[in-house]
Amino acid sequence: MNLGIQGKVVLVTGSSRGIGLEEAKLFAAEGARVAINGVDAPRAEAAAAAIRAAGGDAQAFAADVSDAAQVALLFERIAAHMGPCSILVNNAGLAGRHLGHLAEKITETDWDLVMGSHLRATWLCTRAALPAMRAAGWGRIVNTSSIHHTGGGRPGVSSYAAAKAGIAAFSRATAKEVAADGVTVNTVAPGFVRTEMLTQLSDRFQDTVRKQSPVGRPADPEEIAAAVVFLASRQASYITGALLAIDGGRREFVWD
Repeated sequence: MNLGIQGKVVLVTGSSRGIGLEEAKLFAAEGARVAINGVDAPRAEAAAAAIRAAGGDAQAFAADVSDAAQVALLFERIAAHMGPCSILVNNAGLAGRHLGHLAEKITETDWDLVMGSHLRATWLCTRAALPAMRAAGWGRIVNTSSIHHTGGGRPGVSSYAAAKAGIAAFSRATAKEVAADGVTVNTVAPGFVRTEMLTQLSDRFQDTVRKQSPVGRPADPEEIAAAVVFLASRQASYITGALLAIDGGRREFVWD
């Protein structure tokens, strides 16, 4: 199937590792020109080099996408070195040590870090990408929500769940604003995914993830990437404002 993305310039934020890296690899395999992004410049360059070694077209652009000035410069650099961004995947976001506290125990610093790296970053990059997409009459934006939005979250992730719910609402509203310009905006909501972050959690936690999934396992990163690349394809031109749950059939949390 010709996905219609060959030669398109794609920015995947937070793509130096994890799900974002798998998304970048798949875009490159389909012939897109991929801008790798992360805050760690050596890690981003290593990811881009690995894609080039596999025959793909990728360049690294280090930036903190929660910072407005850095986002503006990021898009200027991508346009100068690769051309205007036609496809944007907002994947970046902090979690880990910034989560795990009940709502009344969250510090302002951690709240701002989680909201900034997820919701603010999604808005900043979308704002930067849209003028060129509108001018070209074609664009794809795929944003990343979470089962913690669609499933109502769990104790200790209220800031993360709020950010991911905000992303879903922002995407639906933005999709209506730009639909007539040939730009689609969609959201994926992954469940638990087999990444480095998940494998570092306790055996009990991982066992709970398996038991509560109808398919009996977490997702592989490649399964999330496949859905994202499809939503960026020519075939998905009539899909906009949608939220695709990629959670193995799980729609709610039963936490013990």
